[in-house]
Amino acid sequence: MMLDPSNWDETRAIGREMMDDMLTWLETVRDRPTWTSVPADTKARLDEAIPYAGSSLGEVYEAFKRDVLPYPTGNVHPRFWGWVMGTGTTTGVLADFLAAGMNNHLAGYDQSAALIERRVVAWLVELMGFPKNASGLLVSGGTEANLNGLMAARVAKAGFDIREEGLRAGPQLTCYGGAETHSWIYKACESMGLGRKAFRASPVDADYRVDLAACRARIMADIAAGDRPFAIIGNAGTVSTGATDDLDALRDLADEFDLWLHVDGAFGALAAWTESRTIVAGLERADSVAFDLHKWGYMPYEVGVALTRSPEAQTATYQTAAVGAPAYLRSAQAGIAVDTTYFADRGFQLSRGFRALKVWMSMKEQGVDRIAGAIQMNIDQARRLGAMVEARPDLELLAPVSLNIVCFRYAPEGMAEDALNPLNQAILVALQTRGIAVPSQTVLQGRFAIRVCIANHRSLDEDFDVLVEAVLAIGAELAAGSGQPPQLTLTSAHSA
Repeated sequence: MMLDPSNWDETRAIGREMMDDMLTWLETVRDRPTWTSVPADTKARLDEAIPYAGSSLGEVYEAFKRDVLPYPTGNVHPRFWGWVMGTGTTTGVLADFLAAGMNNHLAGYDQSAALIERRVVAWLVELMGFPKNASGLLVSGGTEANLNGLMAARVAKAGFDIREEGLRAGPQLTCYGGAETHSWIYKACESMGLGRKAFRASPVDADYRVDLAACRARIMADIAAGDRPFAIIGNAGTVSTGATDDLDALRDLADEFDLWLHVDGAFGALAAWTESRTIVAGLERADSVAFDLHKWGYMPYEVGVALTRSPEAQTATYQTAAVGAPAYLRSAQAGIAVDTTYFADRGFQLSRGFRALKVWMSMKEQGVDRIAGAIQMNIDQARRLGAMVEARPDLELLAPVSLNIVCFRYAPEGMAEDALNPLNQAILVALQTRGIAVPSQTVLQGRFAIRVCIANHRSLDEDFDVLVEAVLAIGAELAAGSGQPPQLTLTSAHSA
C-alpha cells in the first residue's frame, strides 16, 4: 500500500500553511510567555489510543496547532536561559525540512549528502585549530560526542587489544578530570564497562577549575596501585558556572604520563570562533574535542560534533574492517557502495540522518563571522548581567562570570542564610510559571543559585533588565510573605 498522498495539491496547500504558520510563530515568539505548562485537558487529549484508522492531514495538523505547538520548553524565546539549550534559526528549520525530504542514509556511500558532511567537518576542524587531516563526525549531541572521544582514548591508550580481548585482558582503566565535569562521564564509564569509579574526580579551585596538583597526585597513586590511567578530561565551559580548565596545563600533564586529553567543549568550545578565544586557549592541543552546534551554534536539535586529532585513532575504535567487515558492508571500487561506511567507521551509528545540511546551510547563509558575533554578544551580555547583579545590594553573585553563565541569588540584607535557598527556589519557579523568563538552577557550596546560561541569539540587553527587576520584585513579594513560596525539587546539579 502506497503511503504517498492521494491528492498532492491538497497536501501541498497544507504544507505551505505549515511552513507559513511556523515562520510566523518564530517571528512573533517575543509576544508569548517564555514558558507555559501543558494544561490538564491537553494532557488528557494527548493520552489517546493507538490510531489504527488514519485521519486527514488537515485534522492532524489542527491537533498539532491546538495541543503541541503552544507548549514547548520555550528555548526559542528571547528570555530562555535555562540549562544549555540552543535557540535554533529559521535557516535550520528549512534545512531540516529539506533533509527530511531527501531522507538520506549517512553511513557513507557515494552521495551529495556525504560530501556535505565531510566538508562541514573540514570547516569545523579548521575553526577549532585542529590539524587539517583530523577526523570528525556529526552526532546526536554532547553525550555521544564525548563518548566518541573517550572510546578512542580507551583504544589508543589501553595498552592491549581491548576491542578483541575485552576489559579482562588488562588492568583497571582510569580517567581523570575535575569534580565539575558533566555527568556524561559517568554514563560513558558505565557504557564502556569501566564502572563509575573509573572516573577520578579531582577537587576544583575557587574559580571551579580542576586542581592540577590533586589530579596529578591521583594519577601517580593509581599507577602505583597497578591501575592504568588512559585519559584526562578537560572542560571548556563547565555546566554549573561556565568555568574553563587550564587546557594547556592539562595537555602538559597528559603528555607527562602519556595520556589522551579529551576536552568537553559542549558549549564553551564555540568561544574559539570569537574575539574571546583566549578563554579556551589550549583547546587546539587536545586529542579530541566534543561540542554541540545545537547549543551555542544556534542550530536546531540534534547536531553535536566529535573531532579527533588522529584519524587513525577514531577509525581504529569503530571501523568494521578492523575486526572483519561483513560482506554486506564492504565498500566497492565503483557504484553507490564507494566508502559505504565512511561515517559509520568513525562512530557507533550505522543508520544516520542528514544532520550536516542544516550546518552547511546555516554557515553558508549566516557566515561564521555572524554566528561568532552572536556568541560574543552572549559573552558580553553575561558580563553586563554580572555587573548588574554586583551593583544591586539585594543580589549576590555566586561565581565568577568567566564565559556565558551568571549564577546569582536574591539575598537581602538581614535575611537568615537558611532562608535564602527556599526563597530563591521560589523566585525561580515564579519566574518560570509566570512566563517572565526561564533561567535554571545549580547549587554552589550549598547555596542555591539562579543560573542564567546565555546561548540565545534573540536575547537583547533589555531582556536582562526585565530579569533583574523581576527577581527583585518577586523576591521582595515572597520575602514579605504575600504568597506561599513553591518548592523546587533538585535531582542533579549537573544536568545540562
